[in-house]
Amino acid sequence: MKHLIMRLESPLMAFGGETIDNLGVIRRFPAASMLTGIFANALGWRRIERQKHQDLQDRLVFATRIEREPAGGVSMTDFQTAQLARTDRGWTTRGVPEGRAGGAATYNAPHLRYRDYYTDMRVCVALRLRDTDDANAPTLDELADALQEPMRPLFIGRKPCLPSAPMFGGFSDEGDTCLAALLNTPLEYQDDAPQHVAMQWNDGEDEVSANRSYMLTDERNWVSGLHGGGRLVHEGRVDKSRFGKRRAAQGCEKDGEE
Repeated sequence: MKHLIMRLESPLMAFGGETIDNLGVIRRFPAASMLTGIFANALGWRRIERQKHQDLQDRLVFATRIEREPAGGVSMTDFQTAQLARTDRGWTTRGVPEGRAGGAATYNAPHLRYRDYYTDMRVCVALRLRDTDDANAPTLDELADALQEPMRPLFIGRKPCLPSAPMFGGFSDEGDTCLAALLNTPLEYQDDAPQHVAMQWNDGEDEVSANRSYMLTDERNWVSGLHGGGRLVHEGRVDKSRFGKRRAAQGCEKDGEE
């Protein structure tokens, strides 16, 4: 079965969790809503095209592995403060300036918030799409093309998290599940990877024994704008020797490699 391989690498990376008040916490693995947003941005969709976002998210099936993370999984917290003014204006993709609305209280004091990030992290995702009857729905090939020539700049979770490497990592035809495809995909840097690689995958994929299983809320109701809904996921650690070797990879070669 054909899977798209995504390489997520950035000096700063934020896989958002449940935000409470002004605290922006993060998770170790990318959320379904975040991947949906990356593809939608690459395709040039507008946020008001809510049903298109929802339909794409409903079709996503993916597994993830962490190829590099900060020692001990320690995150960095950024303290942000902004003094907003009524005269603040910003240009949008629609070509017109956009200001801020609100009462006087909005501008009397700085806006304070805390945002967590992981630093110098590398994550690999194997992804496929569920079938659909919608002839206008994007295909896996179209998602790959969009990652290589995005309609807008891409970021990984938050706008400061610009990718430091191409997101498109090729295709894998090895394995009937996302987890199997990921096991057959070579590590980007074998020597740099931890001895035991942390992974997360969907329920029903049993190529690896799970150390932890739980209900995860990482989807967004794009029509209402709220986050909600859960799916059963599993986590485990796999010895790096179990992953495919570079020469055995199909469709995942780097540019210039034979």
